[in-house]
Amino acid sequence: MSIKAIFLDKDGTLVDDLPYNVEPRRIRLVSGAGMALRLLASLDYRLFVVTNQSGIAHGCFGEDAMGPVADRLSDLLFREQLTLDGFYYCPHHPLGTVAKYALACDCRKPSPGMLLKAALEHGIDLKSSWMVGDVLHDVEAGNRAGCHTLLIDNGNETEWRLGPRRLPTRMAPDLYSAAVLIAEHEEVQ
Repeated sequence: MSIKAIFLDKDGTLVDDLPYNVEPRRIRLVSGAGMALRLLASLDYRLFVVTNQSGIAHGCFGEDAMGPVADRLSDLLFREQLTLDGFYYCPHHPLGTVAKYALACDCRKPSPGMLLKAALEHGIDLKSSWMVGDVLHDVEAGNRAGCHTLLIDNGNETEWRLGPRRLPTRMAPDLYSAAVLIAEHEEVQ
């Protein structure tokens, strides 16, 4: 049996946006995250983080910082009686300064690579799943993977380059409102 997932962008969606922050003690869930994610978990959604981490490609921190970040997120969710089912990150950026990571790839959002990998590894039904993020690259990645998409319009999207793959299924001002919209969508299915 395939499962349905909520794919969450990390910075600005799940946790407060502190650019290039990999210090676990400074990672905090956004307001209302616990209540939002408990609602989604009660609807049998599994929770996955999919995050671009270009700081690795730019030499701001090493890839070894991602383990403690994932552990911190798991701990924060555990405190909310939740489980993080997967943590996926892209270390690449085509303009990076670290040669090993300075490349175009299939995993960096707006490409759908992280979602497709998670779906393959966990048996996720992408058509029944949602990508939730705070920029249109998140929306495009979700749409390209075949998910429903939800843009959290919290001011973090600054480019607003629209196109057919960059139109979200729904929009909400915060993560809790996003969860309510997803729950309402479930009711009409």
